[in-house]
Amino acid sequence: MRVVRLASETDFEGWRVAARTLRAEAVEPAQALWTVDGGQASLFPADAPQSPEAGTGGFKVSRAFVDLAGRVALHRSPERFDLLYRLLWRLEATPRLLEIASDPDVSLALDMQSQVNRAVHKMKAFVRFREVEAQGGLETFVAWFEPAHRVTEATAPFFTRRFSNMAFSILTPDVCAHWDTQALSFTPGADPADAPAGDDLEAYWRTYFASTFNPARLRTAAMVREMPKRYWRNLPEASLIPEMTRAAGDRTTAMVEKAPSEPARRIVRAPRADGAALGAGDGPPSSLEAVAAGVDGCRRCPLWRDATQGVAGEGPAEARLMIVGEQPGDQEDLAGRPFVGPAGQVFDEALSAAGVPRNEAYVTNAVKHFKHQLRGKRRLHKTPEAPEIEACRWWLDAERQIVRPRVIIAMGATAARSVLGKATPIGKLRGQALQLEDQAQAVVTWHPSYLLRLPDRAAKAKAQAEFIEDLRFAWSLANAAVEA
Repeated sequence: MRVVRLASETDFEGWRVAARTLRAEAVEPAQALWTVDGGQASLFPADAPQSPEAGTGGFKVSRAFVDLAGRVALHRSPERFDLLYRLLWRLEATPRLLEIASDPDVSLALDMQSQVNRAVHKMKAFVRFREVEAQGGLETFVAWFEPAHRVTEATAPFFTRRFSNMAFSILTPDVCAHWDTQALSFTPGADPADAPAGDDLEAYWRTYFASTFNPARLRTAAMVREMPKRYWRNLPEASLIPEMTRAAGDRTTAMVEKAPSEPARRIVRAPRADGAALGAGDGPPSSLEAVAAGVDGCRRCPLWRDATQGVAGEGPAEARLMIVGEQPGDQEDLAGRPFVGPAGQVFDEALSAAGVPRNEAYVTNAVKHFKHQLRGKRRLHKTPEAPEIEACRWWLDAERQIVRPRVIIAMGATAARSVLGKATPIGKLRGQALQLEDQAQAVVTWHPSYLLRLPDRAAKAKAQAEFIEDLRFAWSLANAAVEA
């Protein structure tokens, strides 16, 4: 019988050295006894040869086995090292043994690995630091935690990365981890009496926990599975759980019986009397003021019902360049002005980069009311449909007749359809001068909101450069027309 005494319960490196030696000497698993006595890892009897550099009997093990063994070594089972050596012994005859999940030894090892991984996850989730007296002028925090398995040393680097500028100690019955913002060290395990008392921040943490609790979605079994009761005594918020669980049914009933609250709708202004009568049978307005009044009272399509107000264009009445977007967004609907939200910021930056003064262009939209759908209290954009675009084209045509721009930029498919009268592929036709019936020229390009939605950085940079290039091109066309 060969006896191996390891330096500690988590002495995986000691196990590896001893296992290599035993395997090289063809010591069968039944003839090896693994113990933890402290001190240096050793084989007994004392005259037994130890060769840390020895091979494993002429075969190599996979990285998968080393990783598995490293996790299993942290399990609290006293049989873990015997199991690992038994697997190591069998790997020579069955190199793909770890792929046989039904094998009893493999199944047991994988289960231990899963339990250790779960313990690591729970430690990351349920360690709660309490502030203690500062050490050397540096804020210091201490946490008491009782991990299901011996994962403190393996998990401590996670906390040093997350709280790199915070001095802390994590006390556990197995080993204590200490971080002074420079180096990580470990000391022997602590006693529960050393656990820190609560601090002032715990009241805030309990308030946050209570405010996020939804009684209608309470699933006690799932909650206990994800937050086992063994951790509750160290969690400040856990003191609220019994009462919140008890009252969940009554609170849910009260929520169901309560009258539904109205979504956060905007206050719809009354239409201006001077524009309310404009409709399909009326002649076009003769001024931009009349357009603004008419748009505000327009009932040509149903979009006015959910919008705050109509949003007409803005800019000089004799602008050489007209810029047409799709429709007002949430912030534009509130402000009553085009392009003042996130897409407007992208738009303004692009105008500046292209050398186009916004105050010299007439900026408007193909559709004058904000089309959206409610998602809770948020109003999410919806693309206008063809009938809505056609109904609102009457107002855009009125703006074109008053401003008489030499060049019109149509940003996005909706604007292009309204300006050109048909569906237009932006990617295929952007950057070109397209002749219109009223002798103006059109340039189609991307909509600023399209640039905001692109997830790929390279694609976004390319589209943004094209957008700026199209603005610069249209501005040069407008100025060339004036000079001619």
